[in-house]
Amino acid sequence: MKPYVICLMHSSLDGRTHPSRWRPKGAGTDWFEKIHDELGGHAWVIGRVTGSEFAKGKPYPETAGETFPRQSWFARRDAKTYGVVLDAQGKIGWGRSDIGGDPIVVVLTENVPDSHLAGLRGEGVSYIFAGKSEIDLALTLDILNRELGVKRLLVEGGGVANGAFLRAGLIDEFNLILSPAIDGAKGAPFVFDSTDADSDKRAPLAAMTLESTRDLGGGVLLLRYLIKNDPQAMPK
Repeated sequence: MKPYVICLMHSSLDGRTHPSRWRPKGAGTDWFEKIHDELGGHAWVIGRVTGSEFAKGKPYPETAGETFPRQSWFARRDAKTYGVVLDAQGKIGWGRSDIGGDPIVVVLTENVPDSHLAGLRGEGVSYIFAGKSEIDLALTLDILNRELGVKRLLVEGGGVANGAFLRAGLIDEFNLILSPAIDGAKGAPFVFDSTDADSDKRAPLAAMTLESTRDLGGGVLLLRYLIKNDPQAMPK
């Protein structure tokens, strides 16, 4: 069963997501965590690049030690909220087992080396497998729901991860915190983006309905859109 998926992002008026580059500075940057808490997800998910910003360790050393089955492994199943990180090739050495108190669950592919699995287990970081060489996002959602009871999931970047969920037709709702600031230069990530390989693929959006507009003060708006995906245009 697929969880209800909400994409939550905070951007400048030109759709950029690095507040340090915005001008004027500090426009509404204290709202993200407040809205995150209000939305009440059972888990939140980020991509590898964003996830690496939270890592405190180095990549796990390659060793010829124990081999592990390519099956889900959970250090904890009793958390109120989980932090899910897409790390297809197992690049992140965590040095921690939670982010802000939320236990980490890493989404891997089956070609990750056993030494990486040993490192994750040693640090108490849970992991699931969702594909042989590329992550299957629909399978990821099914596993999170089935194994951890995740019924409400927040997708929170970066742009490539958001774009992958969008193009897979998996996002049900989009909440955008829009700040009165502009980036205005090349190089910053967008709310939705893609890899070069996916640059010609389009999202199967059939309709977006503005459900509500909330004035957060100081010129900051919260826009809530409901998304309808076209089943005929969904990836096979």
